Amino acid sequence: MPMNTPHYLQTEPPAIGDGKAVEIAEGVLWLRMPVGGRLQAINVWALADGDGWTIVDTGWKTPETQAAWQEAMQHELRGLPVRRIIVTHMHPDHSGMAGWLAREQGAPLCMTRLEYLTLRAIVSYMPGEPPAEAVAFYRSAGWDDAAVQYYSKRFGTFGIAVSAVPDSFVALEDGQIIPIGERKWEIVVGKGHSPEHAMLYCRKSDLLISGDQVLPEISSNVSVQPLEPEADPLDDWLTSLAAIRERVADTTLVLPAHGQPFHGLHDRVEAVETGHAVALERLLALLDEPKRAIDVFGALFKRPISQSTLILATGESLAHLALLTGRGQARRERDASGVYWWRAR
Repeated sequence: MPMNTPHYLQTEPPAIGDGKAVEIAEGVLWLRMPVGGRLQAINVWALADGDGWTIVDTGWKTPETQAAWQEAMQHELRGLPVRRIIVTHMHPDHSGMAGWLAREQGAPLCMTRLEYLTLRAIVSYMPGEPPAEAVAFYRSAGWDDAAVQYYSKRFGTFGIAVSAVPDSFVALEDGQIIPIGERKWEIVVGKGHSPEHAMLYCRKSDLLISGDQVLPEISSNVSVQPLEPEADPLDDWLTSLAAIRERVADTTLVLPAHGQPFHGLHDRVEAVETGHAVALERLLALLDEPKRAIDVFGALFKRPISQSTLILATGESLAHLALLTGRGQARRERDASGVYWWRAR
């Protein structure tokens, strides 16, 4: 999908995983924790909060990330206490160390209600045979035996990357104003990439901590999942992006979860919307003949899909197909073996 090039802040990013920080704005520290793969790192943020700090996002649960946080707390955070931990959404690169930090610091975990409850549900899955509903979900997308076996071996591993989730939390809500130090941050909720993703917007300082909802170069994964097979997350996400453009000033410095801080929020949102519109046109043209979800990868992805990327590719393909179906541009039919086929109306 063609994406524009944002206007990056000309600041040298902090090293990945050594606990060092860069002050990106007064009282806003930028740290990077390792996640490996193409993303390499997640950006996490420490916000000066009186005689302590508020942490936004936390990184995977790994010994390396724990050591980086210990280093950061001793030096960059000057040994001052963490007052609260805000997790933008449930994915393990964001939530992984939240439980550990909460227990170490005696600080509350703050998340939107749906993100917290979904996180609790998913970390409860134990390695082993996946639920029959999940297998049927992927079978209906066209998976063969080998794909199901690969999925079964990986099932229940989400919780490995997440430290024990606290049994209580503080709920964040859209529009809520949270005083942190001398700034007031507004909670802006987006949907689609995750159920109820929280962003933090300081209007006065022109800062937006965007999590994964808006990224500078890649388009966030938006997938239909076995947990909610009839969802239309791409419609949710595009609706959220349009609302962000109306609600957040274009002059804002965006602090994303991956990549570098940037200006040009409205252009970036428009580019993402355009990219998905083009992809949907390609997909619709492909549906002149009936197709399964696994048959449409070429219309949506530039690189070949391997076993390791099959889950994400299938979920994203289903999200695009669900959007076309919801718009009345496509219809689906289920064959005798339980596989769904889509075609243009």
